Amino acid sequence: MRDRVQRFIEENNLLNINDNVIVALSGGADSVTLLHILISIKEKYGLCIYAAHLNHQIRGEAAEKDERFVYDLCKKYNVKLFVERKDIRALAKERKISVELCGRDERYRFFENLSKQLNAKVATAHTLSDNAETVLLNITRGASLSGICGIPIKRDYIIRPLLCLTRAQIELYCNENALTYVTDKTNFEEDYSRNKIRLSVIPKLKEINSGVEENIGRLSSMIQLSDKYLDDISKKELNECENEYGYLCNKLLKIDKAVRFYAIKNILNSSGADFEYRHILLIDEALRSHKSVNLPSFYLAECSQGTLRVIKKNLDMHAAEADFECKLNDYSYKKYVFGEELKKINKKDLIKYINCDIITDTTVIRHKKPGDTFTLKDRNITKTLKKLYNEIKIPREQRGKLLVVANDSTVLWAQKIGVSMQGEVKPGHTKKAVKILEKNRGDVQ
Repeated sequence: MRDRVQRFIEENNLLNINDNVIVALSGGADSVTLLHILISIKEKYGLCIYAAHLNHQIRGEAAEKDERFVYDLCKKYNVKLFVERKDIRALAKERKISVELCGRDERYRFFENLSKQLNAKVATAHTLSDNAETVLLNITRGASLSGICGIPIKRDYIIRPLLCLTRAQIELYCNENALTYVTDKTNFEEDYSRNKIRLSVIPKLKEINSGVEENIGRLSSMIQLSDKYLDDISKKELNECENEYGYLCNKLLKIDKAVRFYAIKNILNSSGADFEYRHILLIDEALRSHKSVNLPSFYLAECSQGTLRVIKKNLDMHAAEADFECKLNDYSYKKYVFGEELKKINKKDLIKYINCDIITDTTVIRHKKPGDTFTLKDRNITKTLKKLYNEIKIPREQRGKLLVVANDSTVLWAQKIGVSMQGEVKPGHTKKAVKILEKNRGDVQ
């Protein structure tokens, strides 16, 4: 079995020469086997091996016994051990999440910190049996294709060299090599969903086919390939759908449905919003109905003005309109454009200039306000700024952040629009003008 693990490591490029490796060591049969196998190939790869143990403080004296066991084991193998203690029950209650999820979060936080500190990969002892349980658990919870991928062989700094062995094979390895290990009694209690699958579902499936864990492993491997392919395609398609404010709904709808689901998932991932598979289905429907979909943690997927955007909801819609206001004369503009030089300016660039004759002591740079009006210089039509923003499809949540130059409610220049008729520069007539420059982050200079 050691040879099988070594082939698996090489086939999946899990280790390089002279790697630093941290073994996630619980003291159970899986992690003890992992440590034993890595030590046996240590010289071949020039590995520097460490171990890490998180005491969840859930099982009282049993947890203390596990910690003492891994300490003695690492002392026997001359492996440096890192131990951290966390009151997982208390943390789970504080965070209002399950004990199981809290324990997982704390383990990986611990591993990640050690990985950075030691510049090391972290080897976890997940097996084909764990993978089968994960796939079945995800299916019962309503998984997408990504959920059926199971446990990845490697991801970032995490590697899983035992994903080629079942739990039964691990126990056989321990017997053959006279390895002692601790047993977590909670693994045999059906209080957790995973345990129910391990203790009740998997044995029934083995009655149908004893190789069910290996078969689910092969299925996961094939789905991982399909999942990556669809994900790569969706990212290319998204590049074609993107506009200044989000993603064009009509172009998204032209994408093949399977790829579109991945595209929506990537949009949600990039926004930082939490979501479930049902949210992808709802957003897919909203692309046609031009509606919005509420997401967890006050996020909103909005399909309006032909664009899909994922935004953090503002409970006060006017909160985005900051109280920024500054007299234009307070800006020390150093460069003016005079007389004949105004004639040389490209007509398209004139939207960046304001006629200085219209600037007074009350001319201000500020955010938009209700009642602001803008006169289109080419059409001599006056509209409210709100209506103009609607026409050029500027998202509502961004409007309060945009700047204007105004005399009272008369806008001379507006960000994303340009100069109005009142602020217009007329080459040959205007003697002095000021140019409005926008930095990348949208500030005015």
